[in-house]
Amino acid sequence: MSHLAPTGKWDARYIGPVPHDAAYYAKCMLGGVLACGFTHAGLTPLDVAKCNMQVNPTKYKGLTSGLATLIREEGQTGIWKGFGPTFVGYSLQGMFKFGLYEVFKDLYMNLAGEELSNKYKPAIWLAGSASAEVFADIALCPLEMTKVKIQTSPNGTFPTAFGAALAEMSRTKVETRYPFGSLVPLWSRQIPYTMAKFLFFEKIVQLFYTHVFPEPKETYAQTTQLGVTFASGYLAGVVCAVVSHPADTVVSLMGKPANKGKSIGAIASETGIVTLATKGLGTRVLMIGTLTGFQWWIYDSFKASMGLGTTGGK
Repeated sequence: MSHLAPTGKWDARYIGPVPHDAAYYAKCMLGGVLACGFTHAGLTPLDVAKCNMQVNPTKYKGLTSGLATLIREEGQTGIWKGFGPTFVGYSLQGMFKFGLYEVFKDLYMNLAGEELSNKYKPAIWLAGSASAEVFADIALCPLEMTKVKIQTSPNGTFPTAFGAALAEMSRTKVETRYPFGSLVPLWSRQIPYTMAKFLFFEKIVQLFYTHVFPEPKETYAQTTQLGVTFASGYLAGVVCAVVSHPADTVVSLMGKPANKGKSIGAIASETGIVTLATKGLGTRVLMIGTLTGFQWWIYDSFKASMGLGTTGGK
């Protein structure tokens, strides 16, 4: 397809197999909803175990034993606490994360022009993903705070039903800092995570199509393209987990009753950087690697089914 807009100028919105118009961006937003909402919600038991390992490491020492403790004390429902806010919150986050990434990527490429866009692709990927995540986290924050409070409160001390939990968070907003009290640590966790997620994904896809599948991308079967998508997403997810884990631990610790009213700096200082960076990391690497691989696979499967093509290339 021509890279020229109808005006005759080079335009990033005309590089792909279809023009990037409002309908294209809307479909990408819907793809983001499907990619993030279902994957995060499906991994709720891992998330519950990980959050409790961060908040109460003496009781919840590992993934398997942590899940066993939760089931023993709270039954099967105990490992699915926070499913509702997880599903809604991450659906909204995915909508803006993926949809606005496409918008900002095109915007920044057009601001830079053809030559600089090709020369500094990683900078475009980083700027586009960071910009998108700012808005994605504003949408996520109230629901993430509610999720963490449900998952880390001792059994019987906080409502676990979605509606009741939101009402309680709103009622106690002075002490819980609801709805945006966790926005800064959320940004500090999610923006580096998303920048790594998109940068490494795009870069690994580029390496695949340069060294492993060197023919034009569109000549390969859709199953091959989606295989490249999943592998690239999984590897990018492992990097993401390590980069964002300290901030993720802080977000979890902010929901702990003992830390009520403490500043982010005080919580981080008391916990120590080694604990922040390592506690629950193995579980999170497993969780985020799988999560990111499937997110990209679902997103690109949806895009391909809509005739939009898969993400990335040489």
